[in-house]
Amino acid sequence: MNRTAFGTVEGREAQLYSFANAGGMEMTVCDYGAHLVSVKVPAKDGSKKDVVLGYGNVSGYVTDPCHLGATIGRNGNRIANAAFELNGVRYQLAANENGNSLHSGPDGYEYRFWEVKEVKDQAITLHLDSPDKDQGFPGNFSVDVTYTLTDDNEVSIHYCGTCDADTVANMTNHSYFNLNGHDSGDVLEHTVCLKASHFSPVIDSRSIPTGEHAPVSGTPMDFTEEKTIGREIGADFEQLKLTGGYDHNFILDRTGEGPQLFAAVKGDQTGIVMEAYTDLPAFQFYTGNFVDHVKGKDGAVYEKRSGFCLESQYIPNAVNEEKEEKPILKAGETYDTTTTYKFIYE
Repeated sequence: MNRTAFGTVEGREAQLYSFANAGGMEMTVCDYGAHLVSVKVPAKDGSKKDVVLGYGNVSGYVTDPCHLGATIGRNGNRIANAAFELNGVRYQLAANENGNSLHSGPDGYEYRFWEVKEVKDQAITLHLDSPDKDQGFPGNFSVDVTYTLTDDNEVSIHYCGTCDADTVANMTNHSYFNLNGHDSGDVLEHTVCLKASHFSPVIDSRSIPTGEHAPVSGTPMDFTEEKTIGREIGADFEQLKLTGGYDHNFILDRTGEGPQLFAAVKGDQTGIVMEAYTDLPAFQFYTGNFVDHVKGKDGAVYEKRSGFCLESQYIPNAVNEEKEEKPILKAGETYDTTTTYKFIYE
């Protein structure tokens, strides 16, 4: 493990923690926002490709409009009208996108320093205490996020938390991946397979789901068989027009308990494959539709569709939907979920 300075935020120095595994993969995490800053994967040409979009200094993350590599909490994705009711009490959140709460509003967990709780050779645990009414959510929520780089070439992200009142807990990681390298342009020729025969259509451009679990069959949303991201992204299809490309929740076709493979993506230039696993019921597939001339690390400039996201989650706005599995953490119970990104290369 190596630790290096990464710039200052309001007079406090941020730190990068870098780890390597036996196969030569590298992972770098920042204590500010518990960001995943980079993942370097050996490529067949002998180089290492950094496959995660990010910034070269912590200042980029302080003002980041895209949530690159961010740990999102308490709630990932959208809550309609920035409000919900729990146990007969209505809670008002900060509205930060078309009247909705997106990624818990403007004071998300990615804009805070996390306490470094434990560091091992290939893992780091970061801790955050989120007080009652933080972001508008009830209860004192205490949460750890552990990043582990395994010798099986996995980046595993484990969330573990408790709260002294019933609350919403639906955390995710918002990394943008480009398996050709973060600075290699768009991802339209990446091939994707998603383990999802249904998706969540949105009502309008505010991107709140209708509540329907719509079949992907016969639509551009069908990735049950491998195809490129760009093959149908510009199709004359209302759902794609509403969101400017893929930015939808997909419902995982579960085959049992525990972590499930939900996506496999291959970089067309490098041949690097990323498999994604989750124990949650759904995931957001997002193709960077709103990335616009973002100045990233190593002199890179990220444009529209420079990366893709696979964000494990409960269905967006499920807290307000009777029929959906709700992201409610009961007082005294443990929030415990893991997302794993596994990289396969020659």
